[in-house]
Parts: sequence; C-alpha cells; structure tokens
Amino acid sequence: MARKEKQVDSTKKAAAADVKSKKMNVFRRIFNYFKELRNELRKVVWASKKKVFSATLVVMITVVIVGLFVVASDFIFHSLLKLLLGSL
Repeated sequence: MARKEKQVDSTKKAAAADVKSKKMNVFRRIFNYFKELRNELRKVVWASKKKVFSATLVVMITVVIVGLFVVASDFIFHSLLKLLLGSL
C-alpha cells in the first residue's frame, strides 16, 4: 500500500513539473504575441492609396443612394397610409 502511495505522489509531482515547464511566463507570452503579430503584418499586401480612395468613394456614394431610397420609401408609405386611414 505504501508503495502505491509513493508511486501516486511521484506521478503527481511529475505532472505538476510538466505543467510548469509547459506554461510560459505571462510576459513572455505577451512578447511572443507581439513578435508573431509583427511578422504576420509584414506579410500583408497593403492596398495603394488610390485603391483605398476609390473604394471609400464607392462606399460613400452607395450609402447616399441607399439613404435616399429609404427616405423616398418612407415618404411614399407614409403618404399611402395617410391617404388610406385619413388625416392623422
């Protein structure tokens, strides 16, 4: 029985030592994160200023067109409801 207890204790100690060796210091993990982040950002192919400007312009024009459509739809439906239900 004592032999089993010693074996269990040694197994627990080995497992605890294994966990400590695998777990890195929190500051080391943060440092590694930013190091890997920098390496990945170097691989990114960035868009040119001209492409960014043209894409932004397309988005702005699209937003204005959709906004005008929503305003026109709201006005039409409001007018129809006012006509159908009478003056509110």
